[in-house]
Amino acid sequence: MKLNWKGVFPAITTPFNADLTVDHGFLAEHVRWLIDNGVAGIVPLGSLGEGATLSSNEKRQILETCLGAASGRVPIVPGISALGTAEAVELAKHSASVGCRGLMVLPPYVYSTDWREMRAHVAAVIAATELPCMLYNNPVAYRTDFVPEQIEELAAEFPNLEAVKESSTDVRRVTGIRALIGERLDILVGVDDAIVEGIDAGATGWIAGLVNAFPAESVALYRLALEGRKREAAELYRWFLPLLRMDTVPKFVQLIKLVQERVGQGRVHVRPPRLVLVGDELRQAEATIQRALASRPAL
Repeated sequence: MKLNWKGVFPAITTPFNADLTVDHGFLAEHVRWLIDNGVAGIVPLGSLGEGATLSSNEKRQILETCLGAASGRVPIVPGISALGTAEAVELAKHSASVGCRGLMVLPPYVYSTDWREMRAHVAAVIAATELPCMLYNNPVAYRTDFVPEQIEELAAEFPNLEAVKESSTDVRRVTGIRALIGERLDILVGVDDAIVEGIDAGATGWIAGLVNAFPAESVALYRLALEGRKREAAELYRWFLPLLRMDTVPKFVQLIKLVQERVGQGRVHVRPPRLVLVGDELRQAEATIQRALASRPAL
């Protein structure tokens, strides 16, 4: 079983109603809109999806909605993480049983430790199903850093480990992984404001955030970078960067949901401990969004 990891995969936000229940109607609409705009797959339940605030039952219901909305047009690749290994393994098995076609494997939400323990956790999730897996490396958020040598070790043991989402913010990691294992794994850029540099370094896919509001621009930027059309990519990137940088700060969920609301593709509701933006943060974000919309390029 193989999955095509090339393309733009939105790490989708989880839409909430005013009472902070999941808005399944809009979720389905959003998934269909993203697919219509050319994305290669849908990644629910990740960091941007506020996965840590969702109950196990809510996660299952979100997967059902995404699968129904996608209707097999693109793969659904849920983020698999939990406080404990047993819960993560259970979610992985459930994802396989309902028709998901791949898994994004995260470290535990809270516990960060040495390679022996982190290896045991992700290995248990990868081994739980035969689904293609993508390892999520985000040391900034999770305080666990899967270095290239450790990724090489996992790739040697697990044939169904097919990709890495590299979110260390250091594009040298892309070349470091390639130097060790060649083309054995697909590498996907996991931070929005490193996409062009990441593809230049050898990445072949993008787990994207601002795509939730700007899918056409995201797909266009990815294709221009992948095709080596540097001048056109640089021009679009220059316009997009102030927005893409919203993906790499602590309040990235609030910011991206604000952008979605301003383009008519979502609402700002977030679950505590997150709170909606106010004051100077809100004014600065609004100004950035307004400048971008005023100069939005024709594709």
